[in-house]
Amino acid sequence: MRPSRNTSPRPPVWLIPVLWTLALGLWGLSRQHSMWRDEAATWQAAQRPPADLCRMLRSIDVVHGLYYLLMHELFACFGASTTTLRLPSVLAMAVAAGCVAVLGRRLAGPRAGLAAGTVFGLLPAVQFYLQEGRPYALVTAGVAVATLLLVTLLQGHGGTGRWAAYGGTVALCGLLNWLSLLMLLAHAATLLWTRAGRGPAKRWAAASAAATAAVLPLILYSRTQQHQVAWIAPLTWSKLIAPAVLLVIGALAAAALRPAAGRLSAATVGLPLLAAPQLALLAISLSHPLYLDRYVVFSLLGLALLIGAALDAAARATARGWLVPAAVTALTLALLPQCVAERSPSSRVDDVLAVAAHVQRLKSPDAAVLFLPSWRRDTAYVSPDAFAGLHDIALSEDPLQSATLEGVEAPPARIRTAMLAQHRILLVTDADFTAEANATARDRTKMSVLHSHFTKVADISARGRRVLVFERRTPKAPGIRPAASRGLPLAHTTDLSGRTPRPAPRRETLPTPRR
Repeated sequence: MRPSRNTSPRPPVWLIPVLWTLALGLWGLSRQHSMWRDEAATWQAAQRPPADLCRMLRSIDVVHGLYYLLMHELFACFGASTTTLRLPSVLAMAVAAGCVAVLGRRLAGPRAGLAAGTVFGLLPAVQFYLQEGRPYALVTAGVAVATLLLVTLLQGHGGTGRWAAYGGTVALCGLLNWLSLLMLLAHAATLLWTRAGRGPAKRWAAASAAATAAVLPLILYSRTQQHQVAWIAPLTWSKLIAPAVLLVIGALAAAALRPAAGRLSAATVGLPLLAAPQLALLAISLSHPLYLDRYVVFSLLGLALLIGAALDAAARATARGWLVPAAVTALTLALLPQCVAERSPSSRVDDVLAVAAHVQRLKSPDAAVLFLPSWRRDTAYVSPDAFAGLHDIALSEDPLQSATLEGVEAPPARIRTAMLAQHRILLVTDADFTAEANATARDRTKMSVLHSHFTKVADISARGRRVLVFERRTPKAPGIRPAASRGLPLAHTTDLSGRTPRPAPRRETLPTPRR
């Protein structure tokens, strides 16, 4: 009798990619105690009571409503911190990496799956959104799960229940960000390319239609908030470079796999998943500028799948099994500087926390504070203690009262009057702010009064934000007294720490959005 061979089970192919992505996500998670403006919007919204959050969503950020409700519950359970803010994204990307690995194993073999899942965690855009307190990583995980469910169904495993799970996952992704429904174009292309047949096609169409119908009210309502994406610039040749590079790499990898029509493979799943969302969003942006990589970061699932399968194919063709780990190691070393850079505060546009420490050092009992533009008030809502004792002389309604993220400022004339009653003003603004032609009347008034009646005595920039200190150089205008003694609404002297002179104020630790 021959001795039995060692049949100890191997670890599942998804385990290493999941652990790898988790390690990358936990590394430098606090980004040196920094938070940029988009994350500050999450921070602010998630700490509102659900009723107040729903009021806010009627006028702003309805596309992120489900995500904000989720983060509200997490903040309530675990406390508000940068770890709680970003850990859901880390976990979501880890799930996505695991799904890519399983897809690679099913479509091209275990080595391809291991390579695909590992490569996914290394992609620069994945590294960026891996540690971002926004919904894009959760959407990516959802698309990965939906794609895995579709492949499982096309391989003949599962019935009505799994099709219902597919539709539910697509709907959930759409409610987190309805542009994720572009995945349906990719899945449709896979069905056509593989000649899936009328039965699966009908079931897919029914599940997709149900998911789209569930998301349609959100899509229609969000169109009333189009002003939030009005800042997105039209397409230029330079903006096309990044998606073009991704598509070329994906096409070359798919060509190396020599996909055949009628067969489910890494190419017939990965290439549509990479190309369809990118091309569709670019096409939409020709008439309505909307292209941002964050909206289609989930398309990188297809790129990772293609790269993993192509590496495995090259190893098979050359009979060099070491080629895959060597290539992944080389890619890791090549991208290491990028990985380090993504974990620094300078990886984002600005840091709402950095300037708060300077405000705390520069403030004085007789000082007031202004924000230019009003969105920069987010730093006060995220770091209220640093602004304790400072009066926001431009604020008329706080964010809860106005159901906004930044509050509502007083008319220009009242801002001017309040400024002229001050001896010392701290101005919080962007590091590169200039008085632009499209500045609001309120902002032009702030700049005009500061230039005409105040002298700059301090100017400090910190990670994309800037705080300037101004002191009066001319006598106060005759008859002008401080707002509180003049009988103006006390909202003009709001203490940004939350300690307002109004009775029973409702405050929160909050910030601003930039989609």
